[in-house]
Formats: sequence, structure tokens, C-alpha cells
Amino acid sequence: MSTTRHLVNRRRRLATSPSRPVAPPAENPAEGTEESDAPRRRQKPETVTPVAETETETQVQAEAQPEADEDGHPEQTRPRPASRRPGTRLPAVLCALTVLLGAFAAWAFASAASLRDEPARQNTALTDIARTSEVKGRISEAVGAVFSYDYASPARSDRAASTYLTGRAVQQHKDMLAEVRAQAPRQKLVLTTTVTGSGVEYLDGDRARLLIFADQSNTRTGKDEETTYAAAMFAVDAVRRGDTWQIAAIDTFTR
Repeated sequence: MSTTRHLVNRRRRLATSPSRPVAPPAENPAEGTEESDAPRRRQKPETVTPVAETETETQVQAEAQPEADEDGHPEQTRPRPASRRPGTRLPAVLCALTVLLGAFAAWAFASAASLRDEPARQNTALTDIARTSEVKGRISEAVGAVFSYDYASPARSDRAASTYLTGRAVQQHKDMLAEVRAQAPRQKLVLTTTVTGSGVEYLDGDRARLLIFADQSNTRTGKDEETTYAAAMFAVDAVRRGDTWQIAAIDTFTR
């Protein structure tokens, strides 16, 4: 404070300045001439000590000293936590934001790619009603033709197989009707297959997969005429060649 500074400066000036001498007592005119003629003895000057000022300065210095806190540290020497500079936080915040934005961009890109590659997005059977109806009708017709057999006209079954079958389905069809072909001339068998229901599971451009429900009747026209009925369920993979849908594979759900 300004008061303390003034008191300290004043004390320094008093300590460095010479002491003021005490004035000698005045001569008494009533005394004789002997005393007046005698040489005056020089008296030793007395030093005036500013007691009041010294006590005041000591009190001020005591008040000016900082008080100790609870831990015993002076108020001015108390350890203070290191203050963080505001400039060091900004790069860290920007770095964290950059990482978060990068992670979000990667997640968005992966999500968009998965949506584009999702089969449901490519399955036009859910949206293209006309194309779905077309493939159902053509494949139902093909199934009825290739899975029907008449012992009296086996060539018709062969023509149907060459028209509606392709790929693996050609050999699969031969294996499935091998027993019927072997017994048909002797038992005079007539196999008739009628599609009762179908559903397009997948349709993408010129490829499709359908689930087929069919009824089959097997009739013996010989001496002991007999007809048996059976229901069938299987799936077929179909491909389009020109204006014709063909069966490329047959799945009977058996191992």
C-alpha cells in the first residue's frame, strides 16, 4: 500500500540523516561575568530516537506481512495449480471432432453400400407386378409340361424338356422321371402335373426363383386301372432366354 511505502522511506531517511543537536540553554543575564567570559563548553548532542515512528513502522510491517493459510504457506507463496493455456485446448478439440467426423463418414458410406447391395433393393418381385405375373405364368406352364408324361406319346415330353429346361435342370429332370419312363410302357402310365400355386421369391432382371405347389395324378390304364394322387412342393431357378423363361435348376429340398 502507499502508506506503508511512505513510512518505510521515511524510516530510511531518518536512519541516514545526522541527528539534530539539542540547543544549549539560554544564558542567564543575572549571572556574573565570569560565567559569561568562560568559554562555553560544548555539550554532546543528544540523538532523538523517533520512538513513536519506529513503533508505527514495526506495526505496519507486521500488518503488511501476508498471513499464513491452513497449510502453513504464506498467502503470496501458496502453491497455485498450473493454469492451462486456452490455446492448448483448441487443437485437442479439433482433433476429436475430426476423428468423430471421419468415423461418421465411414459409417455412412458403409450403410449406403449395404443398402445398395441389399437383395430386397434388387428384388423387383416386390415392385414390378407385371414382370412377376409374367414369370409366374411361364414357369407354371413349363412345370406342367415337363413333369407330365404319357406312355403313348413320349416324344411330347421330350420336346417339352428341350424347350423349357436348361443347365442343371436337364439332368435333374431325367433322374426324376427315370422310374416313370421305365414303368410307363408296361403299366401304361399317364402322369399329369398341375400347378396349384406359385410364388416369386426373387426376381432380378432375367433371373428368378420361384416356389411351386403342384398336384400330381398317376393313372394306370391297363387291365387294373388305378389312379393315385400326390402333392408336390419344390423350388426352381429360372432364367430368361429371349421371350422364353426356362428352368435352370430344380430344388426338391431333399439331401
